[in-house]
Amino acid sequence: MSSIAIDGPAGAGKSTVAKIVAAELGFVYVDTGAMYRAMALHVLGRGADINDASAVAGACESADISIERKNGEQRVILNGEDVTGRLRTEQVSSAASVVSVVPAVRAKLVMLQRELAVKENVVMDGRDIGTVVLPDAALKIFLTADAEVRAKRRYLELIAKGEEADEAKILEDIKKRDQRDMTRAEAPLKKADDGVSVDSSDMSAKEVAAKILELWRNRSE
Repeated sequence: MSSIAIDGPAGAGKSTVAKIVAAELGFVYVDTGAMYRAMALHVLGRGADINDASAVAGACESADISIERKNGEQRVILNGEDVTGRLRTEQVSSAASVVSVVPAVRAKLVMLQRELAVKENVVMDGRDIGTVVLPDAALKIFLTADAEVRAKRRYLELIAKGEEADEAKILEDIKKRDQRDMTRAEAPLKKADDGVSVDSSDMSAKEVAAKILELWRNRSE
């Protein structure tokens, strides 16, 4: 099996690009964020207190989460059940942000993500895919963009959804998140030693995807 790892900061366009690349290659796009949401759904379903790390750790042991591609769409499977349509509720979103910091949850999901990469050709995006989750990925991309560009993208995205947004506040939040991600003790955000940096500041998602596909094909030859 082959794998492509796409890492980078918030707002760099990782998910959008990863989906395009996966569709073009016929690979499975692995949304690691959706896997954390599925874990949160599982923990809630087990009746565990999400604020009790021990309870969360115990509940996560019985979770089997995988990603499948059906009719061109990503489906999230939790213990044999397609739960894709249940992952975007406010309750699950809030719970995911809480359980994701529990070390046992992270360890479990890293294991499951690695198992997926053994069974399927995958494109996986996140913060530490190339450095931690899939250190042997055939191609590792570090996708970034200027903070101001990322803030503008997020601002326009929210406005398009009819939501109120403050571009200056978004920029401030992005800079703070970058700092946290790059300086955290465990698996900090950084380019893998054998990774390729791609700056999307002046590129569309399709242009970035084309660049990654070019790198992939050149590497495979």
